[in-house]
Amino acid sequence: MISEAQLNANRANAQHSTGATSEAGKAKVSQNAVKTGLTGRTVIVPFGEADAYQTLMLDHQKQFQPVGPQEKALVQSITDLVWRLDRIPGLQFALLELGRVDMLKQCPELANNPTEMLEMQIRLHFEKQFRNLELQENRLSRRRERELKELHALQAAREAAQHAEEKEQLACAAQMLLKAQRAREPFDPAANGFVFSTPQIRAYILTLKPQELENLILGVEIPNKAKATAA
Repeated sequence: MISEAQLNANRANAQHSTGATSEAGKAKVSQNAVKTGLTGRTVIVPFGEADAYQTLMLDHQKQFQPVGPQEKALVQSITDLVWRLDRIPGLQFALLELGRVDMLKQCPELANNPTEMLEMQIRLHFEKQFRNLELQENRLSRRRERELKELHALQAAREAAQHAEEKEQLACAAQMLLKAQRAREPFDPAANGFVFSTPQIRAYILTLKPQELENLILGVEIPNKAKATAA
């Protein structure tokens, strides 16, 4: 803990510095802001905890199954946020222990005080530090929720697009199968570029309403994309 006079002097000196101006300098200085490991773009992984971090990363990848660089970047960021959030209780405990040792060293008679009273005195003594941890926890939690929402939206849009494309391909395959049946000709889905089996195509046809089936037979409202793909 520094004295109030030294703290004021540091603040005054900081007003005379504009910080790094070059891009390389800014990138280097941006990593110097990390004190508790809760801020900055670089995640602090203490020695001996690399395996725990890797396990958390693999768990998130298994849970979210990201596809593409944008989803993968969000999963990486969410992992880092969770890692930082999980560190906060340990930092709070360490701050309490540091305060207890420091205060008992200065005032041994405080050891006779009830534990709750001693903890309250420590929290008052380190009020700024505890408040900062709470602010960081709220900030990290909000960002995690925001990025989770963004990830879910991306995945929902991707899955909807995949589902729509699958339906287009099924409609095209069903149309070709029906035409082959009317002409009494064999139809091989794989030979025509489809990943569906004949039973899957027949099952899709059974889900169609009469008008949808008629449109399919007549070639009405068959997506051009599906036609082009099949061709």
